[in-house]
Amino acid sequence: MTDTQTFAGAVPIVPFVQPRKGIAWLQEAFGAIPTAVHPPEPDLPLKHAEVRIGTGLVMIDDADREGVFALPGPVVIYVVIDTADEVDALHDRAAAAGAEIVMGLTDQDYGSHEFAARDPHGNIWGFGTCRPALVGGLSRASGRTRSAGT
Repeated sequence: MTDTQTFAGAVPIVPFVQPRKGIAWLQEAFGAIPTAVHPPEPDLPLKHAEVRIGTGLVMIDDADREGVFALPGPVVIYVVIDTADEVDALHDRAAAAGAEIVMGLTDQDYGSHEFAARDPHGNIWGFGTCRPALVGGLSRASGRTRSAGT
């Protein structure tokens, strides 16, 4: 039996002109794991898909499909990665897969280790160790507690 977990929070919808090819590219370049693909038959138009990348989940949509969520894009997505070593490995994987690296490996002054790449549809994917926190939570990127207004 598969243990299914649901996600509560903001989930970006990422457009692709050819979404099934986009999913395959995300698998190769970023190690994405498809968690839902509807319909599953590859010769039918994609209606909805979800992929896990690092600690995040995104929905994939067909940019050419009619509907409110089928925006043309591109969009910007940031994915939290657990460690700097994992960021480095993902950077190397993405570069080897031919991803356009638009920001090389960088150590930000707020403590995040990150890079960014453009996918074939033009979407920008940022990957790093910055962990956004809710007000009053602990920021793992800086190790400082955040308060309202900071």
